[in-house]
Amino acid sequence: MSVTTAALDPSVCAPLPVLGQDVTVPLVTGGEVVYAALDYAASAPALQRVWDDVAAYAPYYGSVHRGAGYLSQLSTDLFENSRRTVGEFLGCRAEDQVVFTRSTTDSLNLLAAALPADCQVFVYETEHHASLLPWRDARVTYLDAPRTPAQAVETLERALADRDPYGPALVCVTGASNVTGELWPVKELAAAAHAHGARIVLDAAQLAPHHPVDIAELDVDWVAFSGHKLYAPFGSGVLAGRADWLREAEPYLAGGGASRKVSRRADGGVDVDWHTTAARHEAGSPNVIGVYSIASACKALTEAGFDNLVAREQELVSRVREGLAEVPEVQVLSLFGDDAPRVGVISFVVRGWNSSHFAAALSAEYGIGVRDGLFCAHPLVRTLLGSDPQDPGECGAPEAEPGERSLNAIRVSFGAGTPDEHIDRFLRAVSELVRDGARWNYRTEDGRCVPDRGEAARTA
Repeated sequence: MSVTTAALDPSVCAPLPVLGQDVTVPLVTGGEVVYAALDYAASAPALQRVWDDVAAYAPYYGSVHRGAGYLSQLSTDLFENSRRTVGEFLGCRAEDQVVFTRSTTDSLNLLAAALPADCQVFVYETEHHASLLPWRDARVTYLDAPRTPAQAVETLERALADRDPYGPALVCVTGASNVTGELWPVKELAAAAHAHGARIVLDAAQLAPHHPVDIAELDVDWVAFSGHKLYAPFGSGVLAGRADWLREAEPYLAGGGASRKVSRRADGGVDVDWHTTAARHEAGSPNVIGVYSIASACKALTEAGFDNLVAREQELVSRVREGLAEVPEVQVLSLFGDDAPRVGVISFVVRGWNSSHFAAALSAEYGIGVRDGLFCAHPLVRTLLGSDPQDPGECGAPEAEPGERSLNAIRVSFGAGTPDEHIDRFLRAVSELVRDGARWNYRTEDGRCVPDRGEAARTA
């Protein structure tokens, strides 16, 4: 998977308009500043286009698949047209299904519930917990963190060669790490999986907002992603791909919408004829606004020109990495090395700083929102930090006090809506904090590092 780095035309590469770009926040040192949202990897801001589309539809909102009235029919058409839009965005094959879920986590739990009996799952320890944990009813083989893309493929090939060749198997892999931003060799991993009779599901939660995803071109069996990371924060997600396992499995949720016919038996029981389409796993009233917002985001990214968006983001990635490299106390975390292609997700630690303390100072003193913790990828972050898997430290709840070493990291992430000024302010803030220290006192409260409101500002 390559990343475009061609020269850009500034007229077509401005940041996409997003909500919140003019929101101001107070600084603990006094005054206000425009908020710099640099936590896209957790939840990206809504595209203005998405918000406008949802607002225009909202007066026409109606129940999907359940009414003869005009608004119900309009909403049903909108819902199913959104399914087609998402399928086109993902390059789905003619026989693929697009199932709407609540999130990437929900999508992968749905697939886990649809696995054939005695299925063996192969998953790298580097995965987000959404990919690492759903496979509780399967035989799971956890693969060690590879240090190169080639090693990732070799590790998978060895593991698959040692498995029982007669049982079903599934490989689960991320497209772009939510910790390092590094792109994984998805196409090569898919080829390895298929060569050994296994299937593969791609966790595209961090890939789809930053890079085109084409199911047919990558030759993966399923793709999962979340709307809230794709600039559509209205509570929907997607599982798209092969229909057979989904069609043969019991419905993920039993209820209205998943059933075609329900009848009572003479013995008092109930017979159910379930749908064989995507509706089989979409029981209940669909989140039509969430689904429509994903389709709107897909259209917006496509129309903006994904190549241009990718190229601009790569310039931002280069600027952040070069700026952090100028601060000797900063260590950027990486599996595959400095030359590995990556999206706008970068994690680092700062020598002499507790990561929560550093993130709190970025917010309170500079109006910059980043993330600190283990990013729901505990085994990976601990591997990258060189700590024992049993060491303390949990996502968003450091035990260390300000100034003490913590077993967590800091993550900065950005995307199509990030202005250049936010990147410049972030790099300046990192340099100043490392050079001069925080200008305020901080304390740990409920597991978080927060400004001490009772303390006077320190002299810079």
